[in-house]
Amino acid sequence: MKRRLWLILLCVLLALVIVAVSLARRKAAFVSAEYAAVHRLPHIRPDYTHTVIPPNIAPLNFLVQEPGTHYRVNIYSTTGEGITILSRSPNIVIPPGPWKELLEGNRGEDLLWDIYVRKRDRRWYRFDTITITIAREDIDSYLVYRLMELMYKHYAEPMVVCQRDLGSYDETVLLHGESFGTGCLNCHTFHNNRTDRMTIGIRPNTDPSCTLIGQDGVVTKVGTKFGYTSWHPSGRLVAYSLNKVTQFVHFAGVEMRGVLDLDSDLVYYEVGSQTVKTTPAISDPDRLETYPTWSPDGRYLYFCSAPILWADRDTVPPEHYDEVRYDLLRIGYDIETDTWGEPETVLSSAETGLSILLPRISPDGRLLLVCMCEYGCFPISSPSSDLYLMDLETGEYRCLEISSGWAESWHSWSSNSRWFAFSSKRRDGFFSRLYLSYVDEAGKACKPVLLPQKDPSFYDSFLKTYNTPELVIGPAQVSPNELAETIASPDALELQMPDVSMTRKTGGAAPWTSAIPELE
Repeated sequence: MKRRLWLILLCVLLALVIVAVSLARRKAAFVSAEYAAVHRLPHIRPDYTHTVIPPNIAPLNFLVQEPGTHYRVNIYSTTGEGITILSRSPNIVIPPGPWKELLEGNRGEDLLWDIYVRKRDRRWYRFDTITITIAREDIDSYLVYRLMELMYKHYAEPMVVCQRDLGSYDETVLLHGESFGTGCLNCHTFHNNRTDRMTIGIRPNTDPSCTLIGQDGVVTKVGTKFGYTSWHPSGRLVAYSLNKVTQFVHFAGVEMRGVLDLDSDLVYYEVGSQTVKTTPAISDPDRLETYPTWSPDGRYLYFCSAPILWADRDTVPPEHYDEVRYDLLRIGYDIETDTWGEPETVLSSAETGLSILLPRISPDGRLLLVCMCEYGCFPISSPSSDLYLMDLETGEYRCLEISSGWAESWHSWSSNSRWFAFSSKRRDGFFSRLYLSYVDEAGKACKPVLLPQKDPSFYDSFLKTYNTPELVIGPAQVSPNELAETIASPDALELQMPDVSMTRKTGGAAPWTSAIPELE
């Protein structure tokens, strides 16, 4: 018996020795005091080189695009313990705990990445150090966006509105298209980057369109669909658009789809009195008004406006559709007396030669971010769409250097005015992906960061497109079940619409809505 025990113990000891030797050899494969210097930056995907990142962002996992059998990555900064990652795969996954501590302890400092690759000749090669800057300021902790298929008209899978915790990879569904029998859900809008007040538009395939208004955890169903929406800073009213959206197909060019408004007006909804109003300056029957946004002090409503160049508002495409260019206007408003001023031009398409769209003002009231493209009102379908930044104090504007040769669209500011999120097709020209860019005190927008994923090759096989990103400071205060149950409820608040061109066609009821789902 004793002999058998000794044999067992000897076998266990031998196994431990074999394991220890194996581990030592494995570790030795990653350790070498000798290496050849490669005098260039390594190729990595996503490309995070020379970016500015939020100190509260999830780990930026990446793929080393250099051939090799072993990989070693050292991540470090001015203070604190660095991170060393050893891998036989080019897939580099950064541990979240040490990453969070390293970023938090080095706000405003550089984050350095040293990448070593062991090739088949068993020699190690060290590339030039990648430098990333850690900003001092956080970005708002959540991003809300829509996911949908890249299709022209019909969608095999329902759309979903998701919310993502930017400090991790946690993504949860806020509203799923299956909850109301499929259709379009869009135009999710929040009040001052908070989620205590929000709206989301619903256009089912069968039931009438509606809007969900969430206030302090309570959801109300309104029997009409709000278009592009902006909450007044007071939270007492929302301005929104009524749009007759249509689409058509080009037979040549990079982007085959054309999307435009045949007609559009602006109105505003008073939450307390549950009434809808307008003023002639924002609902001119001879002009297209869209994309409302309030100034942070609530004294001005900014919007986009263009002349209607066609007499027939039903023909698709209408004549001269490719000559429509929107101006950027603003109009004064006094919420205490509910009175409007006269509209004034902030920036004219005659000056820019481009259509000016999607105005969004930084919460500090200093900077205005817009898209500009060759014509029309739908920048996501225009490869010419670029991001422009205007200083509202000086009136100076410029095209941002971070713009690409593909469509940039739908930007959203962080509550501290230091970050904005936007969608772009720059990665492949087809799928919109989300990016985060830092804006410094001088108004310079820094190289954007692709929304990180746990799997760095995630976007290579993800066949859905992102759009309408909205930065908020926390998760939604209403649950998916509450939103779905409210949609299913037969009860809806019916609003008396004002007499504008968009409602005359329907006898003063709900405004025109396109019979097709909105495009990505």
